[in-house]
Amino acid sequence: MRRAAGAGAAAWGVGSFRRRVMEGLAAALLLYALVVLALESPLVSTSLSPGAGAAVARKLYLSSGAATARSAPARPAKEPRPAAADVAGPSARGRDRLSRFATGLDLRLLDTARSGALRGQIADAVAAGARVFTELETLDADAAALAAPSGEGDAAPARCPQSIALSAEQLRARGRVVELPCGLALGSHVTVAATPRAPHEERDPAIAVVRDGEVPAMVSQFMVELQGLRAVDGEDPPRVLHFNPRLRGDWSGRPVIEQNTCYRMNWGAAQRCEGWRSRPDEETVDGLVKCEKWIRDDDQRSEESKTAWWLNRLIGQKKEVNFDWPYPFVEGRLFVLTLSAGLEGYHVSVDGRHVTSFPYRTGFVLEDATGLFLNGDLDVHSVFAGSLPTTHPSFAPQNYLDFSTVWQAPPLPDEPAEIFIGIMSSANHFAERMGVRKTWMSSVRKSPNMVARFFVALHGRKEVNVELKKEAEYFGDIVFVPFLDNYDLVVMKTLAICEYGVNVVSAKYVMKCDDDTFVRLDSVVAEIKKVPSGRSLYIGSMNIQHKPLRHGKWAVTYEEWPEEVYPAYANGPGYVLSSDIAHFIMSEFMKQGLTLFKMEDVSMGLWVQQFNRTIPVEYIHSAKFCPYGCIDDYYTAHYQSPRLMLCMWEKLLEGRPGCCNVR
Repeated sequence: MRRAAGAGAAAWGVGSFRRRVMEGLAAALLLYALVVLALESPLVSTSLSPGAGAAVARKLYLSSGAATARSAPARPAKEPRPAAADVAGPSARGRDRLSRFATGLDLRLLDTARSGALRGQIADAVAAGARVFTELETLDADAAALAAPSGEGDAAPARCPQSIALSAEQLRARGRVVELPCGLALGSHVTVAATPRAPHEERDPAIAVVRDGEVPAMVSQFMVELQGLRAVDGEDPPRVLHFNPRLRGDWSGRPVIEQNTCYRMNWGAAQRCEGWRSRPDEETVDGLVKCEKWIRDDDQRSEESKTAWWLNRLIGQKKEVNFDWPYPFVEGRLFVLTLSAGLEGYHVSVDGRHVTSFPYRTGFVLEDATGLFLNGDLDVHSVFAGSLPTTHPSFAPQNYLDFSTVWQAPPLPDEPAEIFIGIMSSANHFAERMGVRKTWMSSVRKSPNMVARFFVALHGRKEVNVELKKEAEYFGDIVFVPFLDNYDLVVMKTLAICEYGVNVVSAKYVMKCDDDTFVRLDSVVAEIKKVPSGRSLYIGSMNIQHKPLRHGKWAVTYEEWPEEVYPAYANGPGYVLSSDIAHFIMSEFMKQGLTLFKMEDVSMGLWVQQFNRTIPVEYIHSAKFCPYGCIDDYYTAHYQSPRLMLCMWEKLLEGRPGCCNVR
């Protein structure tokens, strides 16, 4: 019994010794951990504090010097969603937060002979962008206050004149443009007193084609246009209403009046008034016909009708006889035209007589018409605009934005994404981005394996950039490509989209589209899945053997593109490529091996062609990636204004996808 007890005591002593050793080791480890935490905590708190960049923030390379390669992260970095209070109220913590929204693209690598005719423009735009970006990033609290949402201590909204009167001299000094700062409202009217000029020889191929030996066409026409604001350099302003009387020179050979709209340089279907009254079964505009009747050269009943009208008046005949009027515009004769805004559309009267009515189109509203432009064969004597709104519903850009957390971008997913959508946008396209956020981008936010971001360059106006900074910090879905925006340099945004899709999101597929493109993501993904996994693909509305235009507005010089045809390329408003192609593009970019061209979609076709020389690419054409508007069963629809997008989104949610643009 004693031996057993002694053995037990010995065993207990050994166990107690081991336990004390383990407790000592645990205490030592705990002490070490506390020391490390105490030493490292300032760094941790700095990297996670509000207003500081994320721990994985990438620096922006804009200065000259040797390029430094940057390896792709193992997985996407999570982007902290900024608190609404931090953005709405100006704060010193807002400084130095902008870099995390900047692309990791080293823009210095574009300074190469392969940039061709764009090299000088790129250098100037990047240098200017570097200065603007630095100023924007270091804005003090007073400057940031410019970006506070309305209703939070703002000054009273700017007021606009209720009427505007300009003489001929004043109008010429303004370039024949009458600014309507708050747009139009129901009941607004514009009156123009002018005289059409005599016809002239027209040699512009866009108006009249003159062949060798032929006599030039004699043309007399003018335009009265309600326009929106210009977006970026090189882009035409939208035409809310294009009123175009053609006294001579129309292809029909007779005087006509043509009316239309134009959004993002894409014209809608023209409404032509050719001297015939609108059909009785055709819809009216506020009870008025779209086209009134006037005397035509081929109308044999004109004189008879006027004679019968007078005879019936004399003898008391009750039967109504239509009285025909001449074409309302005569060369060298003064006219007074009044354009008024009704409930259903615009109405034009000349010398007190109604001539045409044009129904409003879905893409525009009255407030969009912020300018009146008079052009063509016309001597304007005076312009008067009355009953104008004194405040603009969207006068400040922040009024385009709904500052709700519903529209904020979620953090990037922990795993590589299935598809990344890069959306090209311009700095002052506040409304367009909001239209995308509220519609098809909602599908992206709800999906764990999709990511979408806007890619935006900087604007020449400081106030636009201030608004853009606030928007980026609040919504967290904007990537800055810090150069001064130019219509010819959009290819730099394409490279930034590839860089983000490869190095940040590690996406399997990269899609590029514009901020006026409506995307049916389910249809696009379904089309991608038709291609076996692992194959290189390039999907969109393909152009084959497309020749560059050498004359006209869209002319391409031989210096810019020496070849006679472009490579096969997908139209820019919407296309998809596999990640291996995007990786190749970034690899060649880092080696300064990419050839740049001002048409970004042609540049992409050129890069895919280069990749295709070593690895076969599945070129997939689908007309459902519609580059010119919207078609039935579309995958993407281009030239969709924010209001059109909202209309299309409602249809999509109702299970009946369709177009909303009037044709």
